[in-house]
Amino acid sequence: MDFKTMSFKPRHSYSRAAFTIAEFITALAVTGLVLAQICLLWFYSSRSFAAQFSYTDMDQKSQAALDTLSKSVRQCKSLTNFTDTKLVFVDYDDKLLTFEFSGGRLIRAKGIEPPKTLLRDCKSGQFAIYQRTPISGGFDYYPTTDPNTCKLVEVSWLCSRRIFPSGPATTESMQSAKIVLRPK
Repeated sequence: MDFKTMSFKPRHSYSRAAFTIAEFITALAVTGLVLAQICLLWFYSSRSFAAQFSYTDMDQKSQAALDTLSKSVRQCKSLTNFTDTKLVFVDYDDKLLTFEFSGGRLIRAKGIEPPKTLLRDCKSGQFAIYQRTPISGGFDYYPTTDPNTCKLVEVSWLCSRRIFPSGPATTESMQSAKIVLRPK
């Protein structure tokens, strides 16, 4: 019987055992690009969501201010004083009711009650008054400057706020609302 000695030589194939430097750098570059895209998408989405939230918040506050203003004005007996930024009414309970744009806010004050801020972040706000007579052939009314002939009040404002110090301002524009004095 013959016995042969067999030797096993380990094969060292270094070229197949791991990544080469070129493959490693390529994989690192692709991974970096993918992560950069994910970060940009996250940043853009975060800014968009913050802007949408801010816009929605301003819109809801504008609607609440307009609801309060229109409810109060409709119940007033008469207008006693008028400027572009301030209205003074005699309310249903014979107390003075004031609406004023001041310091970037729309403020409501009635009698001896503390003033209530209805709206903040106002860049501009103004009032206009109109008389009872409509312009023929349309839905508009003749403007007036006399509080005694006022039947219709128009209010408009522009609100804006900055989400990020370096970002653009989010703007909510309340174009116009006309409110009729009912008891008059």
